[in-house]
Amino acid sequence: MDQYDYVIAGGGTAGCILANRLTANGKYRVLMIEAGTTAKSMWISIPAGFSKLLVNPVYNWRFHTEPEDNVLGRTIAVPRGKGVGGSTLINGMIYVRGQPADYDGWRDGGATGWGAADVEPYFRKIENYAPGGTGRGTSGPMHIEQVAERYPIAQALLDAAREDGQPINPDYNGADQEGFGYYQVAQHRGRRWSVVDGYLKPALGRKNLDVICDAHVLRTLFEGQRCVGVVYHKDGKPHTVRAIRETLLCMGAIQTPQVLELSGVGDPQRLQALGIPLVHAQPQVGENYIDHFATRMNWRVQGTVTLNEMSRGWRLAKQVLTYYAAHKGILTLGTGLIHGFVKSSPDLPAPDVQYFFVHASYANAAERILDRHPGMTIGVAQLRPQSVGSIHLKTADPFEPPVIRPNFLNEEGDGISLVRGMQLARRIVGQPSLRSYVAQEISPGDAVQSDDEWLDFARRNGQTIYHPIGTCRMGSDDRAVTDPRLRVRGVAGLRVVDASVMPRMVSGNTQAAVMMVAEKAADLILEDAGVV
Repeated sequence: MDQYDYVIAGGGTAGCILANRLTANGKYRVLMIEAGTTAKSMWISIPAGFSKLLVNPVYNWRFHTEPEDNVLGRTIAVPRGKGVGGSTLINGMIYVRGQPADYDGWRDGGATGWGAADVEPYFRKIENYAPGGTGRGTSGPMHIEQVAERYPIAQALLDAAREDGQPINPDYNGADQEGFGYYQVAQHRGRRWSVVDGYLKPALGRKNLDVICDAHVLRTLFEGQRCVGVVYHKDGKPHTVRAIRETLLCMGAIQTPQVLELSGVGDPQRLQALGIPLVHAQPQVGENYIDHFATRMNWRVQGTVTLNEMSRGWRLAKQVLTYYAAHKGILTLGTGLIHGFVKSSPDLPAPDVQYFFVHASYANAAERILDRHPGMTIGVAQLRPQSVGSIHLKTADPFEPPVIRPNFLNEEGDGISLVRGMQLARRIVGQPSLRSYVAQEISPGDAVQSDDEWLDFARRNGQTIYHPIGTCRMGSDDRAVTDPRLRVRGVAGLRVVDASVMPRMVSGNTQAAVMMVAEKAADLILEDAGVV
């Protein structure tokens, strides 16, 4: 039986970071196991390729939620990255730290050592942000760049926001998040910059790191109350690998709780019903599922050329040539061009709504099919949802997708915030600087006026924006699945390092926060191993 000091289950964002940091001193043998393959698609390095990858089962697990009444019986796609690099292979590359109050809330809720002052050095450690600025990192492994492309309609949106009284903010990851400006993205010279580029490739030459791909983790292996490794499936049969020091679950907020339940760590009644022997009773495994829910408001525009037209025919051919000649143009764009972090009500202490503006509109947002007429979109997301759902096993079959119940818009405050955010977006688009560009509001359309109509629009059309967290919540109370050092409570030799440990949602895209968790986790692991 193979054995390593550390076995990392999951080769996504956190897994790649741990693979680098835990092998850097040369003392420990580390194995990283990934269900997907290595990144081979040409679309991965091309930022605009995310639209292809989000519907590609080779690189996306393509999970779906269960039908729920809060969204009128709809199922909603929940893309998750599959392959070495995880979701950094297929996401929109947007880099958002969140607000300091997010992390102070973690700390005050029992996640000792995770306050804003504690985590800020790890964000700096991640970043290679050339412009610099207060608290920004400039020499980290992840290239972070401001979106480089500029278009007249994007400038018009910034002007309209200013006319509405909104601040213009050149660095929402700096001292203050509030305001409008161009997004920061994980890119380098017009190419996607994933954790494979930043963390894994520099470590692959080390003799103490092994990576196994196309290997599906079935469960963790226990001897009594100690986790001693994992069982995985590869080439049609199960294999076992032992972890001398620790097993590290890095499979994300959906699959980490799935593997814990398959391993006998979870709610006793639930496991008994599925015929899974109980190892440790922890009813909160898979609970506290939180995700960002967003609507997309679309307008038909005039007097300018948008991505809808630029992505077809001779214009697309020209853009392809531009990209391969200079790594510029529309193929460098991800899911957002202009950001807006706004207060849905002026009496709020901090922004509670995030905007994603792009001069494109979708005929089918879930499948990323663009309209044929010129258009623009503002995605509207409530930053800190209070609605909480769950993810649990459907069967004891490890290849069966779990049951995902997000419970979107269950809390009244979530709906109020989202409705006010959409109303504010409409008001901004109505300002003089944008008025000449707007031909018609397509979605939801002028007929939607009352709060109830806005909320109904959200229930009928809203989608996740792919930020599930919380299903192995860390804290100091008995109900927490993991402690503040990310160790699974009640057992030994097992840690969780991914978005599932986040106790509350951060104010923005979760990519940066997951990277921070992994960087801090590496220090915690090495500290516990006696390495300072």
